[in-house]
Amino acid sequence: MGTVGYLAEEIERGLRRVHPELRKTVTRKLAATVAAVLQTQTANTAAWAAVLPIETARADMRLQWIARLLGNPLLDGARVMEPFARQRLGEAAANGQTIVLSMDQTDLGDRFAILMVSVRVGERALPLLWAVEAGAANLGFEVQRALLERVCGWLPAAATVLLTADRFYPSAPLFAWLQAQGWGYRLRLKGNHALDIGCADVTCTGDFARGVTQRYAMGARLFTCGVETNLGVLHEAGHAEPWIVAMDCSPNAAAVRDYGLRWGIEPMFSDFKTRGFGLEDTQLRSPERVARLVLIMTLAMYWCVETGFRDAREAPTPLEKKRLIKVIPTIGASASSPVPACRGSSAG
Repeated sequence: MGTVGYLAEEIERGLRRVHPELRKTVTRKLAATVAAVLQTQTANTAAWAAVLPIETARADMRLQWIARLLGNPLLDGARVMEPFARQRLGEAAANGQTIVLSMDQTDLGDRFAILMVSVRVGERALPLLWAVEAGAANLGFEVQRALLERVCGWLPAAATVLLTADRFYPSAPLFAWLQAQGWGYRLRLKGNHALDIGCADVTCTGDFARGVTQRYAMGARLFTCGVETNLGVLHEAGHAEPWIVAMDCSPNAAAVRDYGLRWGIEPMFSDFKTRGFGLEDTQLRSPERVARLVLIMTLAMYWCVETGFRDAREAPTPLEKKRLIKVIPTIGASASSPVPACRGSSAG
């Protein structure tokens, strides 16, 4: 038995521990495919077929084997991910830390849009759940809500949560949902949203951010429907655009910078795409099959992360022995007093 075969057996044992209810054939095939992904480090199913630890030597039969797995409705992403997600969310909440979730979308050309919710682990993010649709349009709130509600059900009791999201996603229904859940949020905004802060010269978010390095507003009314939220603007030197960030807490520079926690999702997307598995080159045509492809690569990613954690615990390097455990500080910790909204031009 080769390296891929031994790896597949180890992955299968791990899957059986967390998913004893899955059909044995599904568990075995899933483990073999994850092992092939780890060996080839690509989304190319032909490359997987070449190293699969199965008996047949015929290339066409191997490709059919993979095609049947990707078409299997029993391979449900949310069901498979649940125990892995619960574990990571529990670890993220340890010692009273804030769980930092990110929601973002990536496209595979103009063929597929993938909306993903991830959890911050260290300096990067790991996928929790995703949705795939044909086309390149932004996936709306109904898709967002389905993912967020599923992830909400996986959270530890009484967990403190912060959601970060880029400027393509904020909407009145999303704000209402977050406020109903009691989640913290840092949502970046575009400059063209209707805004009322009680100043005659400010009618949109672009007006609010224009010509200032810092600016803050409590109880701002956003969009034409007047969603109430707090706002902060931070325009640091050398950056072409300011951050206009909606938040649930008292606005200040530290709270605006919390939005930067979202950047952990970018290396994760790179792992899936150009600097990793090359997902954008897949020839699959069905959103359901692409979603299962993402599941297989996500399990491979989790396996790598867990292996790294285990190695750090059992055989730490001198640097790892000295490194202190980093606890995420209280989100939105005050760094400066809020600046009145209508004064707006003071620099930090």
